[in-house]
Amino acid sequence: MRAGYFTEYGPARAVLQVGEQPAPVAGPGQVLVRMAFSGVNPSDVNRRSGIRGRENFPVVIPHNDGAGTIAAVGPGVPAARVGERVWIYNGQRGGRAFGTCSEFMAVDSIQAVALPAATPLEAGACLGVPAMTAWYSLFADGDVAGQDVLVTGGAGAVGHYAIQMARLAGARSVITTVSGAEKAAHAEKAGPSHIINYRTEDVAARVMQITEGRGVSRIAEVDLGGNLATTMQVAGKKCVIGAYASRGGQNPALPFYEMLARDMVVRTVFCSFMEAGLRAEGTRRLTEWMAAGQITHSIGHILPLEDLATAHEMVESGEVIGKVMVRF
Repeated sequence: MRAGYFTEYGPARAVLQVGEQPAPVAGPGQVLVRMAFSGVNPSDVNRRSGIRGRENFPVVIPHNDGAGTIAAVGPGVPAARVGERVWIYNGQRGGRAFGTCSEFMAVDSIQAVALPAATPLEAGACLGVPAMTAWYSLFADGDVAGQDVLVTGGAGAVGHYAIQMARLAGARSVITTVSGAEKAAHAEKAGPSHIINYRTEDVAARVMQITEGRGVSRIAEVDLGGNLATTMQVAGKKCVIGAYASRGGQNPALPFYEMLARDMVVRTVFCSFMEAGLRAEGTRRLTEWMAAGQITHSIGHILPLEDLATAHEMVESGEVIGKVMVRF
């Protein structure tokens, strides 16, 4: 089968290869998916570069996210799943060397989630880690109905889904931050209540004005360290921060007693470790929202497999809005 792969860690153009690899077979509890699209996340390029762990695999087929059609099932999986259109998350996690960047992929049946009929496969390849991270960051500590929610980085892949989930779940207000006009226009498509340009506006003052002095109850956080000073100005009592990255400081010092006085929670979010019940509820709600046409997806650039290195470089640049993916 055709696949993108690497045998050593380093720069995209130096280590990524495209060629033939042995086709997998669905084992017990698994499905064999004929991949249509493989999505590239920042975590994928970090792993390929070697800054997010260097597993000792002779060959790595990258990427966690993708979408395709089930071609075969392994023992213990209903044969009725053959032909089902599915999206995949955490494809290259948990000690697995082979992710979604190949014509075929064998994966646990639970990780291949059925796509509603009206959702195209390229949209399915957007979901994966961003959608499940957004869900985890917002709902691990209960519902958000009636709450004021802050989504930092609303133009990002996680932020795009988090805005929509909070709104669809009945949040009182959904506030998001962006860095400029182009990203504001993109975030607007997700339907937030308020968009704040953090480069030109006083985020804390605007959030407190919007929430009438209450502060926010839930934060989907893209930069725990970088945003911490602002967070402490806008967090209300019992505020929960679901933090999935910390670009402004990998090991930020937390103001413990300020947080204690508000009974705050800082939850680190790594969707590979999501509890099974929460994961099942997330995929169920996502499926319902998609079937009802209530979720929009951020498709950025679709490249042929031969341009895999370019796809990685686009993601690494940090300048691309929307999901970058390769097609089969």
